[in-house]
Amino acid sequence: MADPILTLSHLSKSFGALKATDDVSLTLHPGEIHALIGPNGAGKSTLIGQISGRIAPDSGTIIFKGRDITRMSVAQRARLGLGRSFQISSLIPEYSARRNVMLALQARQGHSFRVLRPVMRERGLLDPALAMLKRVGLDGRASVPSAELSHGERRLLEIAVALALEPACFLLDEPMAGLGTEGVGTLIDFLRGLKSEAPILLVEHDMDAVFALADRISVLVYGQIIASGTVDEIRNDPRVREAYLGEETP
Repeated sequence: MADPILTLSHLSKSFGALKATDDVSLTLHPGEIHALIGPNGAGKSTLIGQISGRIAPDSGTIIFKGRDITRMSVAQRARLGLGRSFQISSLIPEYSARRNVMLALQARQGHSFRVLRPVMRERGLLDPALAMLKRVGLDGRASVPSAELSHGERRLLEIAVALALEPACFLLDEPMAGLGTEGVGTLIDFLRGLKSEAPILLVEHDMDAVFALADRISVLVYGQIIASGTVDEIRNDPRVREAYLGEETP
């Protein structure tokens, strides 16, 4: 197996007496979707926050593309190719879908947002932005403000914004949240193709989507990973059935 793109080693994080991350280690390899699942309050958001740079771990290391990024900022990690799509939207509501993607393209090129107005006419940003929107099926909605897009369309726009940064891997936090059956199916198909470009660490509550997509699954409970393996291994693990899957397990 190829060397991992992302390696977490013995990460720990406490908030007072609460140990939100308890000696967590996991890897993300090229070409795979590694799903992180667990009940509410398991510590998934805290772990993703540490990977993205929003939260500093108390101990442990995060290695990305062979570099120690444990103390790097969110912006530094993004420049290295850590692509993120979060449960809470980071889109600019009054900006069109096209303009949100152009902002990401501009950031990737190292330019200031203050020069966005003239660049709106530059083909070097406009054409790639439209190409990204077409990839996620939003080319027909390019001029619509993100605030006026449906919830599912905003999720797709967030992925287009992440794509514009040409990431080496994706962190996707609840991308299926709020989507209807059709939207979930569309996104599953898209993510299956996306993992060949950049591996995906997927945090998701929709177990049907997880089982359809994941190459590996890690189960987080009370800040600890209690099991990690293939879909079949996780389905049949008695610890997982007891702690999380319960009656949802076939």
